[in-house]
Amino acid sequence: MVAFVLFSIRRAWQGFWRNALMSLAATLTMVLMLTLLAGFFVLQNVLLASLTFVEQKVEVVAYVQNTATQDQVNALVAKVQAMPEVASVQFVSRDQALANFRQTLAAQGRPDLTTSLDQNPLYASVNVKLRDPSQLSAVVSAIGDQPIVRSVINIQALVDRVLTFTSVVRSAGIAILGIVGVIVLFIIVNTIRLAVVARAEEIEIMRLVGASDAFIRWPFVFEGALVGLLGAMITLGLLLLASQPLSQAMVSFFNVLPIELGSVGRDTTALVLGTGVGLGVLGAWVSVRTYLIR
Repeated sequence: MVAFVLFSIRRAWQGFWRNALMSLAATLTMVLMLTLLAGFFVLQNVLLASLTFVEQKVEVVAYVQNTATQDQVNALVAKVQAMPEVASVQFVSRDQALANFRQTLAAQGRPDLTTSLDQNPLYASVNVKLRDPSQLSAVVSAIGDQPIVRSVINIQALVDRVLTFTSVVRSAGIAILGIVGVIVLFIIVNTIRLAVVARAEEIEIMRLVGASDAFIRWPFVFEGALVGLLGAMITLGLLLLASQPLSQAMVSFFNVLPIELGSVGRDTTALVLGTGVGLGVLGAWVSVRTYLIR
């Protein structure tokens, strides 16, 4: 068995270089298709990461009555923190709210008119970050029923739009990747089939001298794997060269989003290698099978 595998690999290597022009055409086609597939994959992941970051920024802001005591505020914070839908709770006093407001004005270069006021016009607030933005309505309802809560900012409509858009992007991304994958498979299979057609006479001679189907098929399968592996390595090399300027462009475009590309890079590498080798093997298998079933 080992000897047969080594023989098939050696024959695949010889066949790859003996038909260098067709092998080059198949490899370049593989590179083009894998680059397209990887580009869609990276774009989808970056967009989903951006939307996830926006979802994490969703919070409930509940303004507290000025007459509320510190004990009442502490009890409210403890009660909200105990809710399973809540990720974290922060109490912002009136003084801190005014300081934050003044910092915002200074950052925007706008004049601070609050210095002319006799008293602080802002209310203290309880800022609640959620584990799941879809639970916003339940949290707003629970906090709004508390007697010391003056009002709650309800951004349910905005959250619904964000969640709907995220769902659409995720579903559309999966559908597009599937369509691109089918197109890649079709093109690669037909490209490798051209290489097999160019060697149809060789296959026919091997059949006439009594070669088994496995003896004929496996060198082509390993050759397809070689084409896929080589195409995947070239694609990864191109992506590596483009990763730095691409990362800078995305950070510049999403300058408020802490996008981490490490996991995306690992997933992209696995996708390109797996798809390249898999399509090479499948394309060679399907192409040779056309002649073996005659």
